[in-house]
Amino acid sequence: MTDSRAPEDTPAAAPAEAVREHRLHPFTPLRRAWAPIAVLLGWAVHDMDQAQRQLAHLTGTTLTIGLAVLVPAAALYGFLTWWFTHFAVTDTELRIRTGLLFRRTAHIRLDRLQAVDITQPLVARLVGVAKLKLDVVGADKKDELSYLGEKQARDLRAELLARAAGFAPESAREVGEAPARQILHTPPRTLAVALLLTGTPWAMLLAAIVVPTFLWFATHNLWTVIGVGVPLAGGAFTNSAGRFIKEYDWTVGESEDGLRIDHGLLDQVHETVPPGRVQTVRIVEPLLWRRRGWVRVELHVAGSANSVLVPVAPREHAEDVIARILPGVEVPKPTEFTPAPRRGRWCVPFWWRAYGVAVTETAFAARQGLLQRRLSLVPHAKVQSVRLTQGPWERCWRVAGLHLDTGANKTVTARLRDAQEAAELLRAQADRSRTGRREARPDRWMSKAPSKAPHSP
Repeated sequence: MTDSRAPEDTPAAAPAEAVREHRLHPFTPLRRAWAPIAVLLGWAVHDMDQAQRQLAHLTGTTLTIGLAVLVPAAALYGFLTWWFTHFAVTDTELRIRTGLLFRRTAHIRLDRLQAVDITQPLVARLVGVAKLKLDVVGADKKDELSYLGEKQARDLRAELLARAAGFAPESAREVGEAPARQILHTPPRTLAVALLLTGTPWAMLLAAIVVPTFLWFATHNLWTVIGVGVPLAGGAFTNSAGRFIKEYDWTVGESEDGLRIDHGLLDQVHETVPPGRVQTVRIVEPLLWRRRGWVRVELHVAGSANSVLVPVAPREHAEDVIARILPGVEVPKPTEFTPAPRRGRWCVPFWWRAYGVAVTETAFAARQGLLQRRLSLVPHAKVQSVRLTQGPWERCWRVAGLHLDTGANKTVTARLRDAQEAAELLRAQADRSRTGRREARPDRWMSKAPSKAPHSP
């Protein structure tokens, strides 16, 4: 868990005696008790030959004694980690204390919260508990509280969002969760058809069949076949059935604290895309989706793991969702893009026709890809730096690339631009970014009211 510590000039939190600490749900020890057993299983999988030799030397009595020691030790470990874990919400931070021998306290400043998401794995849903994940500015990974009672998790989420929005501590508990209005829903049938029309799962499935077969005839080594075939089969599953399970019943709702995203067949996830924190949006259009007019929308949020906004939807519905998450930004039409110069074909054969650039009053857009079209959109206010690159071969053909860096450590690239055009875009974009940052509205929670009617592909 990552510490997000307040600077020295931040007002001090409430005194320790005035802060009420809470423990996690009693189910948590059962979940954490598996950690020692998982370590042993990991060692056994890592070195199967050694594990088999060790098991062959064990008698039934020795194995029984080992299990009699391991199971209570794992249960004790789970209980102690639960007993010595506390959390508390003060006026300025969420405080999490962990550790038996080495005590550790994480101070998560409420004014640096970007999103608070609720995740419910299948077993957690059966028990009635949930995991609370927190996106914090500057943290490399999400902090989390696992597990809490389902109602407790929702109440705590609402309180944290209210405090992050600036509500007084005494009234934050009464605010409750902001209501959400559904604006888009992806039916499971549409998602299944879209995945079947995507080429990556089929290519990986073919590789998972052909490559292990070839290795078997070439080496006759079962472990080599398993070592290569299992990752390939896992990749094919992740990009097909795995995506269907994860993106099942995808629903996007609009609330005062941002867009709400609910999805999941086995593990249900309730995410929030915070207002004003989206850095870039990318529209992906695979070849076999074009006849149906479908697109996929991906996004990058600074400090957040959110990466998908819409798994599949008609283009007009997807653009409507983009307009809600990036107010005032419109997706340029195909006729508004300036294509790459014809001499760019000597740098990128065949695909040079797919490159293009469009600049509007509010955003910079770059497109690329023939078989799978990708359009990247970045608001001018989110551009942190602009770079122009030109290699020896590009200098020979008087073309250059323009790179726009954003706050999410992502870069939008416009390749194969005329060298003079790229230099003019560089200067103009620097000015547009400065102007955009001055005129941009402050990033605040609960600043937008829901509107308009829902969509369903």
